[in-house]
Amino acid sequence: MKAARHSTWIVVLVTAAATLLGVLLYQNLSTHETKIDQKLSKLYETDDAEFRRALSALLGPPLVEGNEVQTLRNGDEIFPPMLAAIRSAKATVNFETYIYWSGSIGREFANALTERARAGVKVNVLLDWVGSMKMDQAMLDEMKAAGVACQRFHEPRWANWGQMNNRTHRKLLVVDGRIGFTGGVGIADQWRGNARNETEWRDTHYRVAGPVVAQMQSVFLDNWMRATGEVLHGEAYFPALQPGGTYSAQMFSSSPSGGSESMQLMYLLSITAARKTIALANSYFVPDDLTIQTLVDAAKRGVKIRVLTPSGHIDSETVRKASRSSWGPMLEAGIEFAEYQPTMFHVKGLVVDGMFASVGSTNFDNRSFRLNDEANLNVLNAEFGQQQQAVFEGDWAKARRITLDEWRQRPWSERLWEMLARTLRTQL
Repeated sequence: MKAARHSTWIVVLVTAAATLLGVLLYQNLSTHETKIDQKLSKLYETDDAEFRRALSALLGPPLVEGNEVQTLRNGDEIFPPMLAAIRSAKATVNFETYIYWSGSIGREFANALTERARAGVKVNVLLDWVGSMKMDQAMLDEMKAAGVACQRFHEPRWANWGQMNNRTHRKLLVVDGRIGFTGGVGIADQWRGNARNETEWRDTHYRVAGPVVAQMQSVFLDNWMRATGEVLHGEAYFPALQPGGTYSAQMFSSSPSGGSESMQLMYLLSITAARKTIALANSYFVPDDLTIQTLVDAAKRGVKIRVLTPSGHIDSETVRKASRSSWGPMLEAGIEFAEYQPTMFHVKGLVVDGMFASVGSTNFDNRSFRLNDEANLNVLNAEFGQQQQAVFEGDWAKARRITLDEWRQRPWSERLWEMLARTLRTQL
């Protein structure tokens, strides 16, 4: 009798544990939001006033004038101005990133942040828990001991277990509320150098000055408040900002906690508004059916579309296979695909008609569109758009084009791998 009761309790406990695990998995693998499932009507083009109003009113925050945006390519151009900005801080440094690993560049950033904190500057660092798992705890402890306020986003606790699949993928550095940096770079030695070989990743980051920096600060504070409950405000964080250039810009963000579909909507709106060209560079390109159809429709109305993705130099071959499995309808519609050859291609950028550019942390996949917190800098300016188009052309020249015939002739083993990878696309 005792043995039977014991067995019954084991069954009950196993069932309860399985149920709890199922609930937690469901909470983490779904966003609980209605997906965009209808094509957008083409009502305007990128150089129309209606497009500007849609960016500001439908998507928000508003486009603001008078900004300067400097393009920085690869670690040799990216890291020195970021470190210089930190070392020049007089009042505040707010820094948020997904990847922060141990290594020489991680040490340089830790030293710069630590020095400023010891000098009396208020330094706030927000690291994603998953993305910073390869960071030595000793380095983190050292920063905390120096007075750096360090927080890990969604570190596992029972209170936030249902949010474990929601990561912050944002890359933001704001110094004294006046100078901002954003883009795709992580704090790891893979980003050092100038993309000269496969050990030096290709990426782009941006230095920003002008009124849009206040929006960048707000995006950081959104996650800081969610992670700590602390409200950072006042002159040290939001000084009066004078025009720093000639660009119209907005800092656009998305999060499952506040509208995860908004980033995809921004991309769909931009593609639908395209009249002549779309240049899309993305390290993880796994579009859903609606996005594929939107791109195909643009190609059919005469828009020249080129998509640049990584080659075999990629940190997730599963993502690459899931991406390639979707190319058929787009290749058939005349969309051109190419794979960057020299090294891992980590760029995330969209240029439409040489007029509108969206750059930042967002990948072209379900994880960025619905699961991660993301942030992109949108610039509506022909000069900046042409600069980004030139960057794209330089990368395209180092890529190998994949034709429809080549795609159709790939071996059955590759097709099988692609099919299996495609089943995971909602989490990629």
